[in-house]
Amino acid sequence: MPNITVNGASLWYDEHGSGAETIVFAHGLLWDGRMFDAQVAALKHRYRCITFDFRGQGRSAVAAGGYDMDTLADDAAELIEKLGAKPCHFVGLSMGGFVGMRLAARRPELIRSLVLMETSAEPEPPESASRYRMLGAIVRVLGKMGMRMVMPRVMRIMFGGRFLDDPTREAERQLWRERGMANHRVGITRALRGVIDRKPVLAELDRIACPTLVMVGDEDVATVPEKAERIRGAIRGARLVIIPGAGHTSSVEEPLFVNRVLTEFLARMAASASA
Repeated sequence: MPNITVNGASLWYDEHGSGAETIVFAHGLLWDGRMFDAQVAALKHRYRCITFDFRGQGRSAVAAGGYDMDTLADDAAELIEKLGAKPCHFVGLSMGGFVGMRLAARRPELIRSLVLMETSAEPEPPESASRYRMLGAIVRVLGKMGMRMVMPRVMRIMFGGRFLDDPTREAERQLWRERGMANHRVGITRALRGVIDRKPVLAELDRIACPTLVMVGDEDVATVPEKAERIRGAIRGARLVIIPGAGHTSSVEEPLFVNRVLTEFLARMAASASA
């Protein structure tokens, strides 16, 4: 698929399927749009599905700046408009959720519904921010060697124990280790700083009026379920689903569960629209 230039950044995107409605998937830190491969495979027969990589991550170009969440939200907004995807169903995981909340609160005309996975409306806690800065410094100084050094710790943050300890899923774990290490050291450390230094948006959530689904793994240590509960409480009518046995990357860890919940959420919307 081609790159698209939005807001001064060159972003990689993929598009699959067709339908009257579009789903845009926004990935979490360290990964790329391929973390939603299982969801795209399940939904592309009924929806136009678009995934993209944030600036400096995955297959997108490293930009000189603009890694703060407000700029990333502007990137996503322009991508949605340029690809003729509005209003879309927006599915954001972790960092993608940071962006999704900003879009739904500030650009409601772009968002038909919102799915927030493994995310937070609050600033990064100081204790985890310090740990993440240390990991980022190792990668920034040592490059690929540093990435190999920190990856065992990163995997424990990004995935839950069920996925990490299952001997039958070693090939999947190796795939995600390799994808994480494939990031450009400059792009990923700039993206990490954007996540660490993000501003809270909890006070904006009462402006979100679209149907909203919040999902979180019960093994998520990066954005614990209590944060998802606070998001649910701040968005009128939002529904919260706890994903058993999933950590911070539930779209990969528990794809069948996530696909079922997503499909049911979208079907309920379609039924309400036709009623």
